[in-house]
Amino acid sequence: MTGTAPRVHAEILAYYAQGKEDARLRDGGAPAGRLEFWRTQDVLRRSLPAAPARVLDVGGGSGVHAEWLARDGHQVVLVDPVPLHVEQAARLAGVTARHGDARELADTDASYDVVLLLGPLYHLTERADRVKALAEAGRVVRPGGLVVAATINRYAQLHDLLREERYFTPSVRAHTDAVLADGRHPYQEGGFFTVAHFAQPAEVTAEFAEAGLSVGGQYGVEGLAWLMGGVEDWLDDPERREAVLAACRHTESEPTLLGASGHLLTVGGRPE
Repeated sequence: MTGTAPRVHAEILAYYAQGKEDARLRDGGAPAGRLEFWRTQDVLRRSLPAAPARVLDVGGGSGVHAEWLARDGHQVVLVDPVPLHVEQAARLAGVTARHGDARELADTDASYDVVLLLGPLYHLTERADRVKALAEAGRVVRPGGLVVAATINRYAQLHDLLREERYFTPSVRAHTDAVLADGRHPYQEGGFFTVAHFAQPAEVTAEFAEAGLSVGGQYGVEGLAWLMGGVEDWLDDPERREAVLAACRHTESEPTLLGASGHLLTVGGRPE
């Protein structure tokens, strides 16, 4: 099967062409981004099969996760619609990177042990497109293989802007409140995120099912820790950082707290 040129909102391409995403998740980046990285790594390492597994990192950005997956011994192919990301990822040892679209992958059926969708679903604003991306992941993963998808929770921006005290600006509050109705986040100047869809946890499991995928679990990535004061100091101290990560594990799959996290990981796969 051959992939087509990615069909991505121009605003999304422009947002990521700034090159900020790589630094956001690495050491030295914003505390919430670093917590997202470490917790995503933590959940994935507990979920993935032993190396060497064949991993397709769809929408893998600059390769922040592909890099450590390759170091762990996995065979990693990264696909992304942003040319800058493909260039950055292609420089990483053990990572093959190419241009592509999550909704039409240029891979043969059952060719991977694991498919990661850590970025595409929250930039596909139409349900049909999200289900198509999940179905493509199910097509290229082997029977019994793993599919892991990241989503941004419906109330993430509301919580984030309350924490930053930006929510009290009337125009910011109006923009933020409008997103809560259906999760559709439009492009807007002024430091907001780009075009996106903010999902409810149950919405994601329903889309997995519609795509023919099973769901094994859901994990709140940052839990409530990302909203607490002092997180910068916690993450800069290795001992306290490990305590924070351990604390997040206690509540990571508690149903009543899933939506409080900034990001959610849904772990499932293609039935045998």
